[in-house]
Amino acid sequence: MTVPSIGVLARSAHPGPAAAVTVLAGALAVSAGLPAGRTALVVGAVASGQLSIGWSNDLIDLVRDRQVGRIDKPLATGELSATLTRRACVAAVLATVVLSLLSGIVAGLIHLGCVCAGWAYNLGLKSTPLSWLPFALAFGGLPVFVVMAEPGAGPPALWMPVAGALLGIGAHLVNTLPDFAGDELTGVRGLPHRIGERVTRVLAVALLCLASGVIAAGSGSMPTALLVLVLSVVAVLGVVALLTGGRTPFRAAVGIALADAVMLVVAR
Repeated sequence: MTVPSIGVLARSAHPGPAAAVTVLAGALAVSAGLPAGRTALVVGAVASGQLSIGWSNDLIDLVRDRQVGRIDKPLATGELSATLTRRACVAAVLATVVLSLLSGIVAGLIHLGCVCAGWAYNLGLKSTPLSWLPFALAFGGLPVFVVMAEPGAGPPALWMPVAGALLGIGAHLVNTLPDFAGDELTGVRGLPHRIGERVTRVLAVALLCLASGVIAAGSGSMPTALLVLVLSVVAVLGVVALLTGGRTPFRAAVGIALADAVMLVVAR
């Protein structure tokens, strides 16, 4: 495989979300005090799982992406072959299974469930009223996987998967906002499309802010000054997301999601 092919494959794997989830997993692993070797397994498992989800998404959506003229997707433009993408996707799935189970049988099975949730979204749940469910399961399960990857560790406190699930649903709602028109054109009607753009924006902000509240209430170790600062930023971004137009609400909601992710890592 040539270097250009690797670069194109990387662009087809939804590198932004994949990197964000992988970095979050790594940060959670460090925060949980996992040994370096176990942290590497966790990061590798999450990275390969995210790659498989990204590549499967573009393979499944190939016809739809071409219909709406997605020039940002190498498969849709013909820059990348479907055969090479399928091979890469299969390799990523195999790596995910091996690395997940090496992280611990119970923890690994939990992570494989998270990855299956992502695949379920790609395979059809995104066009149903349950489009939010895979995100709730995957993001809620991620901190459970990371914490239980420590040998002999039990599950984390309930507030962690609850906050993760809220963050995941909010992220799903936010992520659909820029693609409403294209999704409607090709028949993708998940929960956001059924409740409308305005309600989606309000609900996304509400859930992301609720996630902030759950983390703040559940954590007993976050420095008070940092907690006040982050919650203040979340409140300001929430107001911006609700009262502005254009791309600003989307960017503000993404900012809240990032703040929640930081809180989730710091809060122990």
